[in-house]
Amino acid sequence: MVELSGVLGVMVVALGMVLTPGPNMIYLVSRSITQGKRAGVTSLGGVALGFMVYLLAANLGLSVVFIAVPELYFAVKLAGAAYLAYLAWNALKPGGLSVFSPQEVPHDSPRKLFTMGLMTNLLNPKIAIMYLSLIPQFIDLDKGHVLLQGIVLGSIQIVVSVAVNLGIVLAAGTIAGFLARRPSWLKVQRYMMGSVLGTLAFTLALDTSGPA
Repeated sequence: MVELSGVLGVMVVALGMVLTPGPNMIYLVSRSITQGKRAGVTSLGGVALGFMVYLLAANLGLSVVFIAVPELYFAVKLAGAAYLAYLAWNALKPGGLSVFSPQEVPHDSPRKLFTMGLMTNLLNPKIAIMYLSLIPQFIDLDKGHVLLQGIVLGSIQIVVSVAVNLGIVLAAGTIAGFLARRPSWLKVQRYMMGSVLGTLAFTLALDTSGPA
């Protein structure tokens, strides 16, 4: 039903997105460094729920739209490529700050941590664009079951994102200390991620094939 190329494509996109600093990573790292790993994991639970909300909302709508107007695929692809190019520029431009140097945040209860993690994800435009513009292009209309394909591919994105964020949460303090002593590594990370995202954006923009 879901092609291996689609699975691998979603994994690459999900990995590139989750490793690009954004509201989710900044919030999770801040909580982990200032309030401890447990607070970071609790916040991550809220972020994961936000992914699930986007997964269901996006696919319930896209399953109808893609079947009715498959030509929208190309517009979606270009929008996704443009956003990946934007993320690549943000990673490569000079003067960027490290996500592992967060501002101090107040200590909050587990319920508030979970809720704030959820809201941070739901209000994150990067996640909305990923579900509406990036993941859908790996759906193969010829395979049928568009809704099921979208849910499977979205679930793969959730697994990748949660796993990577969990590793970051658990190692936030160690990573922050390591990078504080080695600022040149920040440039290496930024250039690597920017290059990967830029290459992917260029490839998607030139691809004239149908949904796959």
